[in-house]
Amino acid sequence: MASGESVRDMASKFAKLEKFNGQDFRRWKKKMHFLLTTLKVVYVLSTPCPEIVEDETLEQTRRRLKWENDDYICRGHILNGMSDALFDVHQYDESARQLWDALESKYMAEDTSSKKFLVSNFMNYKMSDSRPVMEQYNELLHTLGQFSQHDMKMDESICVSSIIDKLPPSWKDFKHTLKQQKEDLNLVQLGSHLRIEKSLRSQEVDKTKGKNQASSSVNVAEDDGKFKKFNKLKDKKRKFNNDNNHSNKKVKKACWRCGKPGHLKKDCRVKLSGGNKADAAGPSGSKDPNVKPGSFLVSDFNSVKNYVSFISESFYVQDDEMAWWVDSGATSHVCKDLRWFEEFKPIEDGSMLRMGNVATEPIKGIGKVKLVFTSGKQLLLDCVLYVPGIRKNLLSGIVLNSYGFKQVIESDKFILSRHGTFVGFGYLSNGMFKLNIHVPFASESVCIASSSSSKMDHVSKLWHARLGHVNFVRMKDMSKMSLIPAFDMNDNKCHTCKLTKITRKAFKDVKRDSKELELIHSDLCDFHSTPSLGNKKYVVTYIDDATRYCYVYLVHTKDEALDKFKVYKQEVELLHGDLIKTLRTDRGGEYYDPIYFQSTGIIHQTTAPYTPQQNGVAERKNRTLKEMVNSLLSYSGLNDGFWGEAMLTACYLLNRTPDKKNKITPYDLWKRKPPNLNYLKVWGCRAVVRLTDPKRKNLGERGIDCIFIGYAENSKAYRFYVLEPNDYVSINTVIESRDAIFDEDRFTSMPRPKDAIQNSQNGNSNPAENVLSGSNGSTDVPAEPRKSNRARKAKSFGPDFHLYLVEGTRNVVEYQYQYWFNVEEDPKTYNEAMTSRDVAF
Repeated sequence: MASGESVRDMASKFAKLEKFNGQDFRRWKKKMHFLLTTLKVVYVLSTPCPEIVEDETLEQTRRRLKWENDDYICRGHILNGMSDALFDVHQYDESARQLWDALESKYMAEDTSSKKFLVSNFMNYKMSDSRPVMEQYNELLHTLGQFSQHDMKMDESICVSSIIDKLPPSWKDFKHTLKQQKEDLNLVQLGSHLRIEKSLRSQEVDKTKGKNQASSSVNVAEDDGKFKKFNKLKDKKRKFNNDNNHSNKKVKKACWRCGKPGHLKKDCRVKLSGGNKADAAGPSGSKDPNVKPGSFLVSDFNSVKNYVSFISESFYVQDDEMAWWVDSGATSHVCKDLRWFEEFKPIEDGSMLRMGNVATEPIKGIGKVKLVFTSGKQLLLDCVLYVPGIRKNLLSGIVLNSYGFKQVIESDKFILSRHGTFVGFGYLSNGMFKLNIHVPFASESVCIASSSSSKMDHVSKLWHARLGHVNFVRMKDMSKMSLIPAFDMNDNKCHTCKLTKITRKAFKDVKRDSKELELIHSDLCDFHSTPSLGNKKYVVTYIDDATRYCYVYLVHTKDEALDKFKVYKQEVELLHGDLIKTLRTDRGGEYYDPIYFQSTGIIHQTTAPYTPQQNGVAERKNRTLKEMVNSLLSYSGLNDGFWGEAMLTACYLLNRTPDKKNKITPYDLWKRKPPNLNYLKVWGCRAVVRLTDPKRKNLGERGIDCIFIGYAENSKAYRFYVLEPNDYVSINTVIESRDAIFDEDRFTSMPRPKDAIQNSQNGNSNPAENVLSGSNGSTDVPAEPRKSNRARKAKSFGPDFHLYLVEGTRNVVEYQYQYWFNVEEDPKTYNEAMTSRDVAF
C-alpha cells in the first residue's frame, strides 16, 4: 500500500535484526521499543484499552477500534522479534501489554542474577600476547558497557587501573610508564595511548625485519673463490675471504650454499658430496661477475607508469606457453622462454636445477625479466634462471617475500602488493596461481586471461566474463550470429551472477474467478501531500476479480476505508443479486474489524508480511490509475489539486477500456452490455456551460466559462469547474450540467505539450450530443419533461464539491477555497484586474 511505504521500508530493516533468544534482553528491548515507536503503536504498552460504554459516539468507537488495531500490530511485531521457541511459549498472551510485562518480569530478573557473572568476567580477564591488544581492549570496553545496562556504576579511574594491570607481559615497561604518570587517565585517553604504542611497536618490527632482510643472502655470486654480498639498504660491499675472517659479534650465520643456518659453505654437505647442484631450484656455480643478486626485485615504484593494456578484438585463449605461475616452494625465478629476458647472460658451467620430484634440468643462463601486469604495474625480476626444459615459468614466492612483497590468497585469487601499493593479481588454475600479465612480444596485444578451474576452465565462461556476464541465452544468439565462436554453452549461472543478479522468485499467476463478487481486491493509495478539491487525501479502490471492474472512493482518512466498503458492498450486492465472498487486501490495518467480517460471512484475506506482490491486482490498478492521473494533469495544465477529479475520470475511462487478457471491457462484463463512448471529451478542456433556468436572466449572457473535470456519477451530465463567476454562480465551484459547448483544443493559460490535439470538429454541439451514458450505458435522450409550477429544490451532489445553489454569501465560499486554489480577491479597479493572475482567463 502506497500510504505505508515509508513505515514498511523502515520496519523491513528492523525485521533483519537478530531474533530474541533469551539473552541480552535489555538490548533487544531497546531495539523493539524503537521499532514500535516508529510504527506509532508503542502507546498501547502503557495505555489501557478504551472501554465500551452505552450510547458510544462514533469518535469513541473509532478510538477504541484504532487501539485494538494498534495493539494487534504491536503484539505481532513483538512476537515476530522472538525466536521460534519463545514464540511458542508467549503466543497465547492476549494483548501486547500482557506480553511485554511477562517478558520484563522474567528476563529482567534473570539479568539481575547475571550481574555477578559480569563482575567476575571483568576481574578475571587477562590479556595475552597471542592476540592484538586493541582487540582485547575493546572486549573489556564491551563488558564495561554491560555494566551501564545493568545500572552498575564503577569509578572510571578504577576501570583504567584494572585495564592497565591486565596488559600482557610484553607490555610490562609500558605498563609501568602509565602507572607513573601524574595525571589521571580516562578510558578514551588510555585507548589513544595503547594505539600509539601499538603503532610504534609495529614500526620497530618492520625496521628490524628490513635490516634482517638486507643482511641476509638471497642470491650469491661466486667470483674466483671470493663471495660478494650486496646490501641494498646501505649500498655497501663486504668482502669475505676463504679463511672466513668474521666479526667478533656472535651472529648466527646461514650457509651460502643451501641457505640453512648452523654451518658454513665449506662444511655444507652438498659441496662435500661432490655435487655441484642447487637445492630446490636454486642456482650454484655461476661464474658471471656482472650478476648482482642483491639488486632490487622491482624497479623504482615512483617511476612506474600506469597504463591500460589494450585487448585486441581477436585476442584468443592462451595456453600455458607464455603464462607465469606462482610457486611458493621455489627459491629462484625460473623462465623457459628466452624472449622474456631483457638482459641475459649464458651459463655453461654445468649448473643444474633440482625439482621437487628429484628430477634435474640444466641451467642455460641467467638474466632479468620484466613482467607487466594488467593493472599497469611493472615487476622487474633479477637473477631469473633460464631453463628451457622446464614446463612452466615460475615466480618464486620466497624471493618476493624477502623483498617486502605481500602475498594474499583468498577466494581462489592471488593478490600481490608492496608497502600498501597494489601490483597485480592472478587466478587459481589447475592447482596453481596463474598471473594476469601482458605479453609484450606476442604477435598481437594479448592478455593472458588466467581462469579458475571451477569458473573459467570452459571457453564459454571466458567469453561470459568478456561480455560483462551477459546471459547465456544471449550468448547463444550471438554465437548463431557468428559474433563469438560456437562454443558449448553452459546454462548454469556463474557464482558472480548468482551474487549480483539474484532476484525474488516470481509469483505464480492465479486463475481468475469466473463469477462476479467471488473475490474483491482492495487497496488504499496515499495523496497526503496534496489534498483534492474536497480536501480528500486518500483513494480506496475495489476491483472485482472476474470482470476487473473498478470502483474508486475518495476519503479523508484511512479509517473511512471500512465505511466505504460497506457502501460498496450494499451497492454491488443489490446490483448483481449475489453476496461478496472474499476481500483481499494488504496488512495495512484499515480493514481490521473481525467482528464485522464474521457477521457478514466475508473471508478477509491478507498478504504475507511485507509482500504487497500478493495483492498485485490492486497494486497494478493503483499504478495504472496514478499514471493516467499524471497524464491528465500534465496534458491539461491543471494544478495537482485536481487529482481527485482526475482519479475519478481515470477509473471511469479504464472501466470502458478493453482488458489486456480478456480483450473485452470490464464495463461489458459488469453491465452485460457494451459501453458507448461517443460522449467522451478531452479532460481539462475549456467549455461554456448553459445556466439553468432558475438562475438565467431573460437578458444578458446565458453561459459561463468553465473547465471540464469529469463525468457525473449516476447522472447523464458532465462536471465543470467554474472559472468566471456571475451574480448567481461563485468562482471555484463545481457544477453539473448536460448542456455545454466544448472547446477541446483550448486549455488553461499554461503552455501546452507539442502533441496537443487539434479539434477538427466545430465547437457547437447540441445538448443531445452531450448526454452522458450513465449506469445503464444508454445514449437515448429522454423526452423533455413537462415544466411544472412547483418551486425547484436544489440537489446535493456530494461533499466533494460546492454547487452554486448552496446557501451563503459569495465571500464565504471564496474564503473557504482561497487557500486550496490560491485565489485572489476580486479586483476593485481596472488596473487591479489587468494585473490579476486570472487575467488570462
